[in-house]
Amino acid sequence: MAVVAERIVDGAILHILRMWLKAPVVGEDGDGTRQSIGGGKANSMGTPQGGVISPLLANLYLHLLDRRWNRQHLQRRLEARLVRYADDFVVLCRKGTEQPMEVIRRVFHRLGLRLNEQKTRVVNARQESFDFLGFTFRMNVSRTTGNAYPHVQPSKKSLQKIKSYMTELTHRRRSILPLPLVMKRVNEVLIAWLEYFHYRNCSKQLEQLKGHVEQRVRTHLSSATRFAADGRGTSCIPIGSCTRSMDSSRCRRQLAGPGRMPCGEEHRKAVCGKTVCTV
Repeated sequence: MAVVAERIVDGAILHILRMWLKAPVVGEDGDGTRQSIGGGKANSMGTPQGGVISPLLANLYLHLLDRRWNRQHLQRRLEARLVRYADDFVVLCRKGTEQPMEVIRRVFHRLGLRLNEQKTRVVNARQESFDFLGFTFRMNVSRTTGNAYPHVQPSKKSLQKIKSYMTELTHRRRSILPLPLVMKRVNEVLIAWLEYFHYRNCSKQLEQLKGHVEQRVRTHLSSATRFAADGRGTSCIPIGSCTRSMDSSRCRRQLAGPGRMPCGEEHRKAVCGKTVCTV
């Protein structure tokens, strides 16, 4: 709260934030039972896991790490670039990773935080891949030029998550809803996902997503029409019916993508860091 109080002097707002830190986070397990998954009055350290304000407060708190990294010119001295979003960060190191890791541990100790060692790892970015902010990063060799380049694509977890959500949106129990309403929601989710994840080398992932969504829409149409009753299933629904109902053609248009970014990080190692409250 001291970090927040540097910019906010309104006592009422600070009181609301303190109450927010004490508010319990309630979730549901597999059978629908509601239970507390974090926070609560007994919470005296950190931000509630799953709390809607937790990323913002973590971002404010870890700004002190950015400040020290910049003021002490650690990027130049250690040849290590800190890339952080809220409480997730990666450190790209040209040399060894020991000194940057020690600096991070020292700063975290002063802030009363600790690294989650189980979710923090050191990888050789020239030989291994790592995930960050829903993307998978790795070095690949171009089939046309033979040159190495940083390959960026949606992670397996991100792709599986959107597929599962598309399956949920087109589930049989939603066949009683008006088709335009269902397709409107499908398009909204697809467009939002593409706006974020259509970046760099994602052609294969978009093709997988397009195929999954089109099949799910055909299945949904068969459930909502007489085809489900006469046993013909989805085989008699042409793919054109799907593309007229949804905007999956945007997946095709997105395949071209922007130009390749300059590759200057191929000789870096990556330190993937997580704070105590991150997933």
